[in-house]
Amino acid sequence: MVSRLLHVHQTTAKQAVITAIDLLGFYQIGSQLKDLLKTLKDEWYDGKITRHDHFSDLKDIDVALDSVPEQFKVEDRRRYTKSCFSHFLQMDRRMKFSGSIVHRLLLRELHQDGPEDKLRFMLGPRSVQFSKVEFCLITGLKFGVIPDTTRYEMVQNGIHQRYFNGVTEVDYEQLRVVLRIGVFEEQYDAVKLCLLYMLN
Repeated sequence: MVSRLLHVHQTTAKQAVITAIDLLGFYQIGSQLKDLLKTLKDEWYDGKITRHDHFSDLKDIDVALDSVPEQFKVEDRRRYTKSCFSHFLQMDRRMKFSGSIVHRLLLRELHQDGPEDKLRFMLGPRSVQFSKVEFCLITGLKFGVIPDTTRYEMVQNGIHQRYFNGVTEVDYEQLRVVLRIGVFEEQYDAVKLCLLYMLN
């Protein structure tokens, strides 16, 4: 629900959500929760939050997957849609992020003694939480053991050989150029490059 609130489309609807959060803030606050506020209610202030999204990069991925030779196109797109990043392509690109809503939630953040991977907020008389469980539900990404990527053996004639002349380090702009050119030599090359692009 919180993720839906953060991406409200119409200005009037966004203002309604902001007003609702503000009104919840003036609801009867239990003294127990009130004492846990990180920012005391008397110190609440107006603020501005800057966002750094990369929605335009999703278009590069769409274009790259559409540039795949016709005989590979369906299978490459299917393979990409099986990845953990596929749902990002289904996002509404017109969505507007609401910094005001995030700011109002952060003003209601609570101190806690529990795990560090959890945030708690006061909404009205209740305490709500945002933990890695909610993060996984919203993003579709999963938590697990982080693999050791410090050692990586290059595959003979792999994508870094075919598209980057065998260099060991590739930056974001180099990836973007290859995706925009849209000429892929082998099946799944576009998928691999798109996944690498999302990770960057």
